[in-house]
Amino acid sequence: MQGGLQDAPAERLRRLVSGRTERVAVPREARGLRLDRVLVTLVAGLGIERARTLCEEGRVRIRGKAAQASRKLWGGEEVVLELPAPTQAAPVVDAAAHLPVLHDDASIVVVDKPAGLVVERDAMRPSVVGLLAARLQGFDCAGRAEPAVVHRLDRETSGCLVLAKTDAARAALEASFDAKEIDKRYLALVLGRPSDQERIDTPYGRSPDDPRKYTTRVLSPRRARLRYETLERFDGAALVSVELDTGRTHQIRVQLAERGFPVLGDAVYGPREARERPAALALGRHALHAAGLSLPHPVTRAPLAFEAPLPADYARALERLRRAAT
Repeated sequence: MQGGLQDAPAERLRRLVSGRTERVAVPREARGLRLDRVLVTLVAGLGIERARTLCEEGRVRIRGKAAQASRKLWGGEEVVLELPAPTQAAPVVDAAAHLPVLHDDASIVVVDKPAGLVVERDAMRPSVVGLLAARLQGFDCAGRAEPAVVHRLDRETSGCLVLAKTDAARAALEASFDAKEIDKRYLALVLGRPSDQERIDTPYGRSPDDPRKYTTRVLSPRRARLRYETLERFDGAALVSVELDTGRTHQIRVQLAERGFPVLGDAVYGPREARERPAALALGRHALHAAGLSLPHPVTRAPLAFEAPLPADYARALERLRRAAT
Protein backbone atom coordinates (compact mmCIF):
# COMPACT_ATOMS: atom_id res chain seq x y z
CA MET A 1 0.00 0.00 0.00
CA GLN A 2 0.97 3.58 -0.57
CA GLY A 3 0.41 6.74 1.47
CA GLY A 4 -0.70 6.59 5.10
CA LEU A 5 -0.25 2.85 5.58
CA GLN A 6 3.44 3.01 4.76
CA ASP A 7 4.71 6.34 6.00
CA ALA A 8 8.29 7.51 5.57
CA PRO A 9 10.58 6.43 8.42
CA ALA A 10 10.74 9.94 9.86
CA GLU A 11 6.96 10.05 10.12
CA ARG A 12 6.79 6.60 11.68
CA LEU A 13 9.15 7.81 14.41
CA ARG A 14 6.83 10.63 15.37
CA ARG A 15 5.84 10.20 18.98
CA LEU A 16 2.23 9.79 19.92
CA VAL A 17 0.94 13.18 21.07
CA SER A 18 -1.28 12.81 24.13
CA GLY A 19 -3.89 15.08 25.63
CA ARG A 20 -5.21 16.28 22.27
CA THR A 21 -7.50 15.41 19.40
CA GLU A 22 -5.96 13.98 16.25
CA ARG A 23 -7.61 13.58 12.86
CA VAL A 24 -6.36 10.98 10.38
CA ALA A 25 -7.54 10.25 6.87
CA VAL A 26 -8.05 6.60 5.95
CA PRO A 27 -6.46 5.81 2.58
CA ARG A 28 -8.63 4.24 -0.11
CA GLU A 29 -6.53 1.10 -0.14
CA ALA A 30 -7.58 0.37 3.47
CA ARG A 31 -11.05 -0.63 2.24
CA GLY A 32 -12.24 -3.78 4.00
CA LEU A 33 -9.66 -3.64 6.80
CA ARG A 34 -10.45 -3.43 10.52
CA LEU A 35 -10.37 -0.01 12.15
CA ASP A 36 -8.06 -0.97 15.02
CA ARG A 37 -5.43 -2.46 12.72
CA VAL A 38 -5.50 0.51 10.36
CA LEU A 39 -5.14 2.94 13.26
CA VAL A 40 -1.92 1.22 14.29
CA THR A 41 -0.43 2.00 10.86
CA LEU A 42 -1.75 5.57 10.73
CA VAL A 43 -0.86 6.82 14.21
CA ALA A 44 2.81 6.45 15.12
CA GLY A 45 3.33 4.78 18.47
CA LEU A 46 -0.23 3.48 18.80
CA GLY A 47 -0.25 -0.20 19.78
CA ILE A 48 -3.09 -2.56 18.93
CA GLU A 49 -4.24 -2.92 22.54
CA ARG A 50 -4.37 0.82 23.09
CA ALA A 51 -6.24 1.30 19.81
CA ARG A 52 -8.87 -1.16 21.00
CA THR A 53 -9.06 0.50 24.42
CA LEU A 54 -9.62 3.91 22.84
CA CYS A 55 -12.44 2.42 20.77
CA GLU A 56 -14.00 0.79 23.82
CA GLU A 57 -13.89 4.14 25.66
CA GLY A 58 -15.65 5.90 22.79
CA ARG A 59 -12.58 7.98 21.96
CA VAL A 60 -12.50 6.97 18.28
CA ARG A 61 -15.20 8.54 16.10
CA ILE A 62 -16.19 8.39 12.46
CA ARG A 63 -18.75 10.93 11.22
CA GLY A 64 -19.33 11.97 14.83
CA LYS A 65 -20.21 8.51 16.12
CA ALA A 66 -18.14 6.22 18.30
CA ALA A 67 -16.61 3.43 16.21
CA GLN A 68 -15.92 -0.14 17.25
CA ALA A 69 -12.45 -1.61 16.87
CA SER A 70 -13.78 -4.34 14.57
CA ARG A 71 -15.46 -1.91 12.19
CA LYS A 72 -14.59 -2.57 8.55
CA LEU A 73 -13.52 0.57 6.71
CA TRP A 74 -14.61 1.80 3.31
CA GLY A 75 -11.55 3.95 2.67
CA GLY A 76 -11.61 7.72 2.55
CA GLU A 77 -13.14 8.23 6.01
CA GLU A 78 -11.77 10.73 8.51
CA VAL A 79 -11.14 9.22 11.93
CA VAL A 80 -11.08 11.48 14.99
CA LEU A 81 -9.14 10.23 18.01
CA GLU A 82 -9.21 11.70 21.48
CA LEU A 83 -5.81 10.93 22.93
CA PRO A 84 -5.92 11.52 26.69
CA ALA A 85 -2.87 12.55 28.62
CA PRO A 86 -1.17 9.56 30.24
CA THR A 87 -2.40 8.90 33.76
CA GLN A 88 0.05 8.97 36.64
CA ALA A 89 -0.32 6.33 39.34
CA ALA A 90 0.44 7.26 42.92
CA PRO A 91 4.17 6.64 43.38
CA VAL A 92 5.54 4.18 45.92
CA VAL A 93 8.98 5.60 46.61
CA ASP A 94 11.58 4.54 49.13
CA ALA A 95 14.24 7.22 49.53
CA ALA A 96 16.78 4.49 50.28
CA ALA A 97 16.11 2.68 47.02
CA HIS A 98 18.97 3.20 44.60
CA LEU A 99 18.32 2.63 40.90
CA PRO A 100 21.27 3.49 38.63
CA VAL A 101 20.21 4.55 35.13
CA LEU A 102 22.62 3.35 32.43
CA HIS A 103 20.79 4.95 29.47
CA ASP A 104 17.79 7.21 28.97
CA ASP A 105 16.38 8.61 25.73
CA ALA A 106 12.95 9.32 24.23
CA SER A 107 12.27 5.62 23.57
CA ILE A 108 13.95 3.45 26.20
CA VAL A 109 15.53 3.50 29.61
CA VAL A 110 18.14 0.98 30.74
CA VAL A 111 18.80 0.48 34.44
CA ASP A 112 21.15 -1.49 36.66
CA LYS A 113 18.54 -3.14 38.88
CA PRO A 114 19.68 -3.78 42.43
CA ALA A 115 18.94 -7.11 44.09
CA GLY A 116 15.81 -7.05 46.22
CA LEU A 117 13.85 -4.67 44.00
CA VAL A 118 10.85 -6.04 42.10
CA VAL A 119 10.37 -4.99 38.47
CA GLU A 120 6.59 -4.66 38.12
CA ARG A 121 4.69 -1.90 39.92
CA ASP A 122 3.80 -2.97 43.46
CA ALA A 123 1.34 -1.13 45.70
CA MET A 124 3.18 -2.07 48.89
CA ARG A 125 6.87 -1.73 48.07
CA PRO A 126 9.23 0.08 45.70
CA SER A 127 9.57 -1.27 42.17
CA VAL A 128 11.62 -0.47 39.09
CA VAL A 129 8.50 0.79 37.29
CA GLY A 130 7.39 2.92 40.22
CA LEU A 131 10.79 4.48 40.85
CA LEU A 132 11.32 5.34 37.19
CA ALA A 133 7.84 6.85 36.87
CA ALA A 134 8.58 9.03 39.89
CA ARG A 135 12.05 10.13 38.80
CA LEU A 136 12.00 10.42 35.00
CA GLN A 137 9.68 11.92 32.41
CA GLY A 138 8.57 11.09 28.88
CA PHE A 139 6.68 7.85 29.59
CA ASP A 140 3.50 7.12 27.63
CA CYS A 141 2.74 3.41 27.43
CA ALA A 142 -0.84 2.19 27.09
CA GLY A 143 -2.01 5.58 28.30
CA ARG A 144 0.03 5.53 31.51
CA ALA A 145 2.92 7.77 32.46
CA GLU A 146 5.18 4.87 33.36
CA PRO A 147 7.55 2.52 31.51
CA ALA A 148 6.46 -0.74 29.92
CA VAL A 149 8.16 -3.98 30.97
CA VAL A 150 9.39 -6.08 28.03
CA HIS A 151 11.56 -8.54 29.97
CA ARG A 152 12.04 -9.26 33.65
CA LEU A 153 14.60 -10.07 36.29
CA ASP A 154 13.75 -11.98 39.45
CA ARG A 155 13.60 -9.89 42.61
CA GLU A 156 16.95 -11.21 43.86
CA THR A 157 18.69 -10.92 40.47
CA SER A 158 20.68 -7.75 39.87
CA GLY A 159 21.83 -6.11 36.64
CA CYS A 160 20.83 -4.79 33.22
CA LEU A 161 17.16 -4.25 32.44
CA VAL A 162 15.62 -2.34 29.51
CA LEU A 163 12.15 -0.78 29.63
CA ALA A 164 10.13 0.99 26.93
CA LYS A 165 8.99 4.61 27.22
CA THR A 166 6.42 4.49 24.40
CA ASP A 167 4.08 1.97 22.82
CA ALA A 168 6.11 2.07 19.63
CA ALA A 169 9.33 1.29 21.50
CA ARG A 170 7.64 -1.54 23.37
CA ALA A 171 6.42 -3.12 20.13
CA ALA A 172 9.87 -2.78 18.55
CA LEU A 173 11.62 -4.30 21.57
CA GLU A 174 9.19 -7.21 21.67
CA ALA A 175 9.84 -7.80 17.96
CA SER A 176 13.61 -7.74 18.62
CA PHE A 177 13.21 -10.31 21.39
CA ASP A 178 11.15 -12.53 19.08
CA ALA A 179 13.79 -12.18 16.36
CA LYS A 180 16.55 -13.01 18.88
CA GLU A 181 18.28 -9.71 18.22
CA ILE A 182 18.73 -9.01 21.93
CA ASP A 183 21.58 -10.70 23.78
CA LYS A 184 21.62 -11.09 27.56
CA ARG A 185 24.66 -12.28 29.50
CA TYR A 186 24.58 -13.36 33.12
CA LEU A 187 27.17 -14.22 35.74
CA ALA A 188 26.28 -17.02 38.15
CA LEU A 189 28.11 -18.49 41.12
CA VAL A 190 27.19 -22.16 41.17
CA LEU A 191 27.79 -25.16 43.37
CA GLY A 192 29.81 -28.08 42.00
CA ARG A 193 32.05 -28.55 38.98
CA PRO A 194 30.35 -27.61 35.72
CA SER A 195 31.97 -28.40 32.37
CA ASP A 196 34.28 -25.87 30.77
CA GLN A 197 31.41 -25.00 28.46
CA GLU A 198 28.09 -26.54 27.54
CA ARG A 199 24.86 -25.91 25.70
CA ILE A 200 21.68 -26.98 27.51
CA ASP A 201 18.53 -27.57 25.46
CA THR A 202 15.61 -29.11 27.34
CA PRO A 203 11.84 -29.20 27.57
CA TYR A 204 10.44 -26.61 29.98
CA GLY A 205 7.23 -26.16 31.88
CA ARG A 206 5.53 -25.81 35.24
CA SER A 207 6.30 -28.47 37.80
CA PRO A 208 3.45 -30.97 38.21
CA ASP A 209 4.30 -31.10 41.93
CA ASP A 210 4.25 -27.34 42.54
CA PRO A 211 2.73 -24.95 39.93
CA ARG A 212 4.79 -22.09 41.38
CA LYS A 213 7.96 -23.79 40.18
CA TYR A 214 9.35 -24.74 36.77
CA THR A 215 11.22 -27.82 35.62
CA THR A 216 12.94 -29.43 32.63
CA ARG A 217 11.68 -32.84 33.75
CA VAL A 218 8.36 -32.60 32.02
CA LEU A 219 6.93 -33.53 28.64
CA SER A 220 6.44 -30.21 26.89
CA PRO A 221 6.80 -28.81 23.36
CA ARG A 222 8.22 -25.63 24.91
CA ARG A 223 12.02 -25.61 24.88
CA ALA A 224 14.58 -23.76 26.97
CA ARG A 225 18.09 -23.18 25.63
CA LEU A 226 21.17 -21.58 27.09
CA ARG A 227 24.95 -21.72 26.79
CA TYR A 228 27.41 -21.36 29.62
CA GLU A 229 31.17 -21.10 29.99
CA THR A 230 33.09 -21.64 33.20
CA LEU A 231 35.22 -18.59 33.92
CA GLU A 232 36.74 -19.51 37.28
CA ARG A 233 36.78 -22.48 39.64
CA PHE A 234 36.86 -22.52 43.44
CA ASP A 235 36.59 -25.11 46.19
CA GLY A 236 33.37 -26.88 45.25
CA ALA A 237 32.00 -23.91 43.33
CA ALA A 238 32.48 -22.02 40.07
CA LEU A 239 31.78 -18.74 38.34
CA VAL A 240 30.01 -19.22 35.00
CA SER A 241 28.97 -16.87 32.21
CA VAL A 242 25.52 -17.69 30.82
CA GLU A 243 23.97 -16.60 27.53
CA LEU A 244 20.26 -17.16 27.02
CA ASP A 245 18.77 -18.33 23.74
CA THR A 246 15.29 -18.30 25.28
CA GLY A 247 13.90 -16.24 28.12
CA ARG A 248 11.82 -18.61 30.25
CA THR A 249 10.80 -17.77 33.80
CA HIS A 250 13.52 -18.88 36.28
CA GLN A 251 15.30 -20.54 33.33
CA ILE A 252 18.93 -20.18 34.42
CA ARG A 253 18.21 -21.25 37.98
CA VAL A 254 16.16 -24.27 36.89
CA GLN A 255 18.40 -25.55 34.10
CA LEU A 256 21.63 -25.19 36.07
CA ALA A 257 20.12 -26.77 39.20
CA GLU A 258 18.70 -29.74 37.31
CA ARG A 259 21.99 -30.13 35.45
CA GLY A 260 23.74 -30.59 38.81
CA PHE A 261 25.21 -27.18 39.65
CA PRO A 262 22.58 -24.94 41.29
CA VAL A 263 23.04 -21.21 41.74
CA LEU A 264 24.42 -20.44 45.19
CA GLY A 265 21.80 -18.97 47.48
CA ASP A 266 18.82 -20.21 45.46
CA ALA A 267 16.24 -20.98 48.15
CA VAL A 268 13.73 -22.35 45.62
CA TYR A 269 15.68 -24.67 43.31
CA GLY A 270 18.91 -25.27 45.19
CA PRO A 271 19.65 -28.11 47.63
CA ARG A 272 20.48 -27.39 51.26
CA GLU A 273 24.20 -26.89 50.60
CA ALA A 274 23.52 -24.33 47.86
CA ARG A 275 21.13 -22.48 50.17
CA GLU A 276 23.39 -22.43 53.21
CA ARG A 277 26.82 -21.79 51.73
CA PRO A 278 26.17 -18.12 50.84
CA ALA A 279 25.83 -17.32 54.57
CA ALA A 280 29.60 -17.79 54.90
CA LEU A 281 30.04 -15.53 51.88
CA ALA A 282 27.89 -12.71 53.31
CA LEU A 283 25.57 -13.07 50.32
CA GLY A 284 21.93 -12.87 51.31
CA ARG A 285 20.38 -13.75 47.95
CA HIS A 286 20.93 -16.00 44.96
CA ALA A 287 24.17 -15.30 43.10
CA LEU A 288 22.80 -14.32 39.69
CA HIS A 289 23.72 -11.03 37.99
CA ALA A 290 22.63 -9.74 34.56
CA ALA A 291 26.05 -8.41 33.62
CA GLY A 292 25.53 -7.49 29.95
CA LEU A 293 22.79 -6.48 27.55
CA SER A 294 23.07 -5.67 23.84
CA LEU A 295 20.25 -4.72 21.50
CA PRO A 296 19.37 -2.64 18.44
CA HIS A 297 17.79 0.68 19.37
CA PRO A 298 14.02 0.33 18.78
CA VAL A 299 13.90 3.48 16.66
CA THR A 300 17.29 4.10 15.06
CA ARG A 301 18.36 0.42 15.00
CA ALA A 302 21.82 1.53 16.14
CA PRO A 303 23.58 -1.23 18.14
CA LEU A 304 23.65 -0.57 21.88
CA ALA A 305 25.61 -2.42 24.56
CA PHE A 306 25.46 -2.03 28.33
CA GLU A 307 27.30 -3.57 31.26
CA ALA A 308 26.37 -3.58 34.93
CA PRO A 309 29.30 -3.80 37.36
CA LEU A 310 29.25 -6.46 40.05
CA PRO A 311 27.27 -5.32 43.11
CA ALA A 312 29.24 -5.05 46.35
CA ASP A 313 27.73 -8.20 47.90
CA TYR A 314 28.48 -10.27 44.80
CA ALA A 315 32.05 -8.94 44.50
CA ARG A 316 32.61 -9.63 48.20
CA ALA A 317 31.36 -13.22 47.87
CA LEU A 318 33.56 -13.78 44.82
CA GLU A 319 36.63 -12.50 46.67
CA ARG A 320 35.94 -14.79 49.64
CA LEU A 321 35.67 -17.77 47.30
CA ARG A 322 38.99 -16.83 45.74
CA ARG A 323 40.71 -16.52 49.10
CA ALA A 324 39.32 -19.87 50.24
CA ALA A 325 40.60 -21.54 47.07
CA THR A 326 44.22 -20.42 47.63
